[in-house]
Amino acid sequence: MISIKSEREIELLKQAGQIVGDTHNYLKKHIKPGVTTKELDKLAYDYIIASGATPSFLNYEGFPASICTSINEEVVHGIPSNRKLKNGDIISIDIGACYKGYHGDSAWTYAVGNISDDKKYLMEYTEEALYAGLSVIKEGARIGDIGAIVSSVAKKYNLGVVKELVGHGVGSNLHEDPDVPNYGTKNTGPLLKAGMVIAVEPMLNLGTAKVYILDDDWTIITADDLPSAHFEHTIVVTKSGYEILTKR
Repeated sequence: MISIKSEREIELLKQAGQIVGDTHNYLKKHIKPGVTTKELDKLAYDYIIASGATPSFLNYEGFPASICTSINEEVVHGIPSNRKLKNGDIISIDIGACYKGYHGDSAWTYAVGNISDDKKYLMEYTEEALYAGLSVIKEGARIGDIGAIVSSVAKKYNLGVVKELVGHGVGSNLHEDPDVPNYGTKNTGPLLKAGMVIAVEPMLNLGTAKVYILDDDWTIITADDLPSAHFEHTIVVTKSGYEILTKR
């Protein structure tokens, strides 16, 4: 069931989202060659706790860390470790924070040092796909409208659309109805209404759309080992459009 959030709930979701956005901004300056993903995880944990929230992902369905750190061909759910970032890597960092029982959720892909033109291309057009998806959101639109435009951007730039992973509703649970796929057909799917809160999150690959999961039961990687990018914002639907809750 898709819930319409009250003004009080939206205010708490804004505060949770702002903590997520602020955590991204804080981490960004630490993303450089030589840092380990476990160090980034500790920095994020400390920042979220100091902000009066708790990390949404820590122990979520057994996930062992506060953030997801997915490097190069890793699409999502990479587990922080002693792996050091190298010049030329890209890293997707997915952050969730729970504030007074409500969640914020946002992922962003970052360049580590100097990256290849292919990786710049992937990042630029995956981010473009996110904002294209957001652009159609308003009361009266449908979930299928979002996926249709995201996939059209991916097709235009010859990027693979991961279909096994989707955006989602956000509220007092980290993942709520509805699912928000990155593919679909216009004028289909659940109707958007003011007060709905959803996370839109294109995950696009430089090569094949096919993915598989590693033996750690979390990390999902591209089947051809080509890089993947991930950009995500949590938004609230309004009468005339949307408001980003995870502002950076």
